[in-house]
Amino acid sequence: MIARLDNLRNQPVVFGHLTGLTPTVFDELAAQVVPAVEAAHRKGFERPDRKRAIGGGDDFDLSTTDQVLLTVIWLRQYPTNEVLGFLFGVSDSTASRARARCLPVLERAGKDTMRMPDPGAARRKRLPALLKDTPGLAVVIDSFEQRTRRPKRRQRAYHSGKKKAHTLKSQVAVDEQSGRFVDVSDSVPGRWADIKLLKRSRLMNRLPSGIGGLGDLGYVGIRDIHQSGACPRRKPRGKPRPPEDVRYNRAFSRRRIVVEHALARLRRFRAVTDLNRHRRQGHAVRVRAIAGLVNRMLDYRSAS
Repeated sequence: MIARLDNLRNQPVVFGHLTGLTPTVFDELAAQVVPAVEAAHRKGFERPDRKRAIGGGDDFDLSTTDQVLLTVIWLRQYPTNEVLGFLFGVSDSTASRARARCLPVLERAGKDTMRMPDPGAARRKRLPALLKDTPGLAVVIDSFEQRTRRPKRRQRAYHSGKKKAHTLKSQVAVDEQSGRFVDVSDSVPGRWADIKLLKRSRLMNRLPSGIGGLGDLGYVGIRDIHQSGACPRRKPRGKPRPPEDVRYNRAFSRRRIVVEHALARLRRFRAVTDLNRHRRQGHAVRVRAIAGLVNRMLDYRSAS
């Protein structure tokens, strides 16, 4: 059976395993994305260097909705073009072109789901006295690395000492209360330190007034960037960790766990988990597109 929307809609369990979405969430996504994909495709006809008359050439083998479905399945399962084309009954080049059409639109749709917390509407958390020096409302910041093929040039720049491999690093920020992604940085070489990426992204300067940022020990010095930043306390060199610091870090970790859960949801999509086979420049596009899909599922579950 060919993997088309009409066929998969009757198999909701299979649909969920293939896409990470429910049919209802996909229908809402398609209602937003399909017109944008078609509009971008029509815009290409109007380029001044076009030689073929509009309407010339063969019709595309997939409907726009099936092209979006193909792209979502690719993000979730990360198959090769040959396997993806086989699933949809098209050639590998058709699968590649469909993915290239839909990915930028899915990235923009993902960005549309990312909204910074509103300090006026959010309910301020009751924090333990231990954390009185941390912001009451905050986004939680973390990063993850994905292995990539060894580059032909600047190999050392992409070699991560932590992963012992060539990697790409992405930074995400998650709303502490809802667990939704509110920001995804551009991708950088895996050798970069977390605090360097945070400075480069200028995330702390873009936070609304009254909202802070929480990081792990990779973000030591975050308060030097912005006064509303906070991170765990480091162990004194050559001395045992004070008991009050142990209690502080344990309470701090309870606030940060939301970003670990969010990254676990994100990395169920194999396009950001398996070895990266594609251009490094398009890595952030995939991460933002997937973050938008995760946000949609969270919204659907919270509304159910």
